[in-house]
Amino acid sequence: MIAQVRPSDLSAWLETVRRHGAPVVLDVREPNELRVASVKADGFELVTIPMGVIPPRLNELDPEQPIACLCHHGARSMQVAAFLRARGFNHVANIAGGINAWSAELDPSIARY
Repeated sequence: MIAQVRPSDLSAWLETVRRHGAPVVLDVREPNELRVASVKADGFELVTIPMGVIPPRLNELDPEQPIACLCHHGARSMQVAAFLRARGFNHVANIAGGINAWSAELDPSIARY
């Protein structure tokens, strides 16, 4: 089962998994989306790899590190989280609601699109 973590609960999730390594937020949106709206790393490492190139770039991710996947609304990131989980990544979560919810719940300065 993949944890569904609202942006407002992300800090708590990060703390619970930190014992497994430095947590990562994996933003799987496309470069044009990143130019419109992006989060700032705060208590986590931010890694941006578009969903379509996750398979050939999988070696850039550490299966032991906790990873919370992020996209626009949460559907693509859920697919990536399931993909990672199926490949042996043990500490994976989906950021439910994506960057849209992040803007609404945590940082209204992030553009909504």
